[in-house]
Amino acid sequence: MDAALEDRAFAAHEAIELDLLLEAIHRHHHYDFRGYSRASLQRRVDRAMRRFGLDSLSQLQHHILREPKVFNELMGFLTIQVSELFRDPHYYKALREHVVPHLRTWPSLKVWIAGCANGEEFYSLAILFREEGLEDRTIFYCTDISPAALEKAEAGIYDVERIPQFTENHRRSGGKSSLSNYYTAAYGAAVFDKSLRRRAVFAEHNLASDEVFSEMQLISSRNVLIYFDRELQDRAIGLFGESLVRGGFLGLGSKETLRFSSQSAAFDDFDEREKLYRRNRTALGRAHHAA
Repeated sequence: MDAALEDRAFAAHEAIELDLLLEAIHRHHHYDFRGYSRASLQRRVDRAMRRFGLDSLSQLQHHILREPKVFNELMGFLTIQVSELFRDPHYYKALREHVVPHLRTWPSLKVWIAGCANGEEFYSLAILFREEGLEDRTIFYCTDISPAALEKAEAGIYDVERIPQFTENHRRSGGKSSLSNYYTAAYGAAVFDKSLRRRAVFAEHNLASDEVFSEMQLISSRNVLIYFDRELQDRAIGLFGESLVRGGFLGLGSKETLRFSSQSAAFDDFDEREKLYRRNRTALGRAHHAA
């Protein structure tokens, strides 16, 4: 067999092993990664195998089925937890200047942060809502597939070396106070004020398999869809549409769009440059429930 044929055979073998690994995770641990981008998953499991000193995905499957600690560590590789406070400040400025005036018209508000990772986006929104006088009428639902990430989000503790970037982002987002009002720094860590969490609910949620939250006025799910394949993207967008009230808002990441989704007709462009969309009165399809 020549080198090209051997490479193709090896790639096909790895694809089968990856499918089996994802099926094992779904059946044994009830986390569904089967609709995630294969190229992205392959890179992540390759890093995990190097970390564990394993030679094949079959060996990794053996360990995650029998050793809970290995699976918990693997979750850190499979889920992306990279963010920062007020990441993409212009997005938060658009929320502040153009979405908040509409949110003020509701007597109470529900905000879903889908894929909240280590909590940076939640604290960004909690601070923004406090500065805009909306905090006391708002409940924040902070969800992620990773229990470890949710623990970090609820703790609200970040490396103090990240604070200068957080502070600059907050300023550029139109912040109306000093970010230092919201945290205490000591021993190399910045701990965000626990009062920011008093109206927050932290919960596990898997966009691949779980169902909707109801009657949301704002859903912010940024840089999550880029890791999904097209079918899972459609399912997630369908969930967002069903979760939003008519006229509610959806915010996505800078590289994400509704343009090619089968669920796009349920949304109107509100600020396409900042990836902000508004739920209209169009009926949503139900195809995502079969996912």
